[in-house]
Amino acid sequence: MQAHLDSLYDDLAAAVEAARGQAGQLAAAAELIASSLAAGGTLLICGNGGSAAEAQHFAAEFVGRFLVERPGLPALSLSADSSKLTAIGNDYGFREVFARQVRALGRPGDVLWAMSTSGTSPNVLAALAAARDRGLKSLFVCGRGLADPSVADIVIYSPAPSTPRVQELHLFYGHAICDLCDRILFRAVGA
Repeated sequence: MQAHLDSLYDDLAAAVEAARGQAGQLAAAAELIASSLAAGGTLLICGNGGSAAEAQHFAAEFVGRFLVERPGLPALSLSADSSKLTAIGNDYGFREVFARQVRALGRPGDVLWAMSTSGTSPNVLAALAAARDRGLKSLFVCGRGLADPSVADIVIYSPAPSTPRVQELHLFYGHAICDLCDRILFRAVGA
């Protein structure tokens, strides 16, 4: 057991080290989101499975607080409303569950933060296309599977060989973005 746990720690450490190359993209993502929020925009976040859970998690960090007391910031998880998801999925197909919400809720100047462990989730890619059509800016946090980096304004890769390590990097990226947004918007020293 200990040897296996040691290998898991080593895998995570290697993934984190490889992810250092995404620092510029993380800073750019935080600037994009902070700029939108400062101008009255809303942050829309989506993903499937574990990424759906993270979409809710990160929306909560913005609406509630991250590390410092500050006003709540407008953020919505597009994966949180089971009635919308099932109605859209039933009437239009699963590919449309996020895109339809982006078209209904997104406004020019808002930001869509999309997540996909594989980088190839059809419904997430459809949401990114809808965001572009509606005049939203977009951030795509994904694994290595993305074939076309032009699907979003900013792409942040998780250079890890396995789904768990990709998802662990997504959690780190989300927390880093929250921290940087607080620093940009509120000059939060303790953030």
